[in-house]
Amino acid sequence: MITILKKRFSENMQRHPGLDWGNVEKRLKEAPETLEILKRMEESGGEPDTIGYDGSGRLIYCDCSAETPAGRRSLCYDDEALRKRTKNPPAGSAVHQAQEMGIALMDESLYRRLQELGTFDLKTSSWIATPEDVRALGGALFCERRYGRVFTFHNGADSYYSVRGWRGYISL
Repeated sequence: MITILKKRFSENMQRHPGLDWGNVEKRLKEAPETLEILKRMEESGGEPDTIGYDGSGRLIYCDCSAETPAGRRSLCYDDEALRKRTKNPPAGSAVHQAQEMGIALMDESLYRRLQELGTFDLKTSSWIATPEDVRALGGALFCERRYGRVFTFHNGADSYYSVRGWRGYISL
């Protein structure tokens, strides 16, 4: 996994200006459980890469695949929505799948930060972490890039589409 991450790091320096691979590798080697999570992200098509640090100095790894990861599409937002979907339910939910992998759904801020570092979701869309007040009303949020802009939309949390998946992240 470290070999894959190192190659991706060196091929996409625009995602992490000022970061030194040696420091990144040291953190990864000190966190074998994180390497296992990154492997699951990779196996589901996420192409994880670091996009720098969060506000507390933790290194952020997130899904950097050009389109929402292929292994994480056609899902409703969460398990509550899945239970309410009585006709043609999807195979699962984005929130549940993220929890199983040990990562979190990106929020709108992180999704927009990713989009500043490249061009993602030109043909797909990604569920994002939804504020409780929106979710309490039955909705959920997703983002995509169209017409050179990043859009945040809403949909019923129980909806699912073949081109909608989710992007996640982990900090170490």
